Amino acid sequence: MKYPEYIQKLIESFSKFPSVGPKTAERYVFYLLNQEAGQVKELASSLSSLPDAIKRCSICRTFSASDPCPICSDEKRSSEILCIVENSQDLAVIENTKQFNGRYFVISRLLNTLENIGPDQLPLRELKKIIETEKVKELIIGLNFTLEGESTALYLKKLFPGIKISRLARGLPAGSDLEYADELTLANALKYRNIL
Repeated sequence: MKYPEYIQKLIESFSKFPSVGPKTAERYVFYLLNQEAGQVKELASSLSSLPDAIKRCSICRTFSASDPCPICSDEKRSSEILCIVENSQDLAVIENTKQFNGRYFVISRLLNTLENIGPDQLPLRELKKIIETEKVKELIIGLNFTLEGESTALYLKKLFPGIKISRLARGLPAGSDLEYADELTLANALKYRNIL
């Protein structure tokens, strides 16, 4: 059975979301159809006002309701330490630890030869400007330990040779069992072990 054109267009729209295939998109549409009209209109209103309500911070590039964002406008935070993250979600995870009092820079994309994402497609000019104007002394690379994250980290290390560059520690998560750890994680845990 073919759905009405409006439903089909909604399914196609939801299918464009990350990790959402046609069947999941179909479930989303029919879930919304079964909701009260007021709930659906409230969601639609929130979605339509999203581009006006949320912008990128002109300094760190995170999504925020204000520009500069609360982190960049906080004078108590150290501008000498800059943590580079891939996206706003990663920034929020690190921020929620309440262990970092520096500033951030959201790089948004990682080097990826398969998707033809090279250095010219990264916001490196903006990053250089922040490093120079804020007199950054240390860059903390807070990127995922994927091929793309590692490639980007190595490129940044070559790009800024005069600055101390550190990487988030990697290894076994707390509470994990050795028997379930993959070889790379276990190798990193041994390599980056701590002295007790």
